[in-house]
Amino acid sequence: MPALEKQVSAVELRKSQDVKKRPIHYPFWFGGSASCFAACFTHPLDLVKVRLQMQSAQGPRLNMVQMFGHVAKTDGIMGLYRGLSAAQLRQLTYSMTRFGVYEALKDRFTTAESKPSFLTLVGMASVSGFLGGFAGNPGDILNVRMQHDAALPPEQRRKYKHVVDGLIRTTREEGVGRLWRGVWPNSSRAVLMTVGQLASYDGFKRVLLEKTPLQDNLTTHFTASFLAGFVATTICSPVDVIKTKVMGSTEHKSMMKIITDTTRAEGLRWMFKGWVPSFIRMGPHTILTFVFLEQHKTMYRKLKGLE
Repeated sequence: MPALEKQVSAVELRKSQDVKKRPIHYPFWFGGSASCFAACFTHPLDLVKVRLQMQSAQGPRLNMVQMFGHVAKTDGIMGLYRGLSAAQLRQLTYSMTRFGVYEALKDRFTTAESKPSFLTLVGMASVSGFLGGFAGNPGDILNVRMQHDAALPPEQRRKYKHVVDGLIRTTREEGVGRLWRGVWPNSSRAVLMTVGQLASYDGFKRVLLEKTPLQDNLTTHFTASFLAGFVATTICSPVDVIKTKVMGSTEHKSMMKIITDTTRAEGLRWMFKGWVPSFIRMGPHTILTFVFLEQHKTMYRKLKGLE
């Protein structure tokens, strides 16, 4: 009997090891879903960031707190959620694509014996970010337009009812190609954002788990995502400002012309214009996205019996 028990225990141990060795493939849409949940909390911060970046150099300059008060006073509290439907479309295209492709590539290069190096993660993030930026461009354009609409003179306002109305009217009035205006700066920003968020998050998480007493829990997820948000905000700031100007402008200027005019009017400080509200928005958004994503994965493992 003892020998039989030992054999059974050995078989169970091998099964347990096999389960641990097999990589878990999560659904493609998890990243998009997690980002949608995060956007519900951080949309007002994103709207204020866009308004700050689109301020004219000649007019009165508002800081972040003043802009919050200005929007709430002129448009009401719900004005802070203007364009939320476009933000959700953006997350369902942009974030779902970049998270899904990144996780698929990471699964492909992960084995029981080794994990991809940080440089490999950067390469994966760059590819998935570029594809995500291209897929999410229409939602991004409508998001910027709907957030900035109330700040325009009445005769220039587009007054989209919701994102579907915006898609239909933009296609009908300006052509389908207009939905991909600014796709190159947007895709460039998406590459930097995905490297700053996804690759940095995995890198920071790996270091925290290997070099500190922290376990794979909420504390580690929070710390790694906070650091990733700081990195992403800093490296994306210059491209983010230009992307916002290209997408929100009612004039037909080239990207180089916008950069030249902006530098001439504001100096090089434009590169980090709106950095504080960007970080205040990007930090919570990055933290919430990864916390929601990790919870998605935890629930999936429980439902599939993979714990």
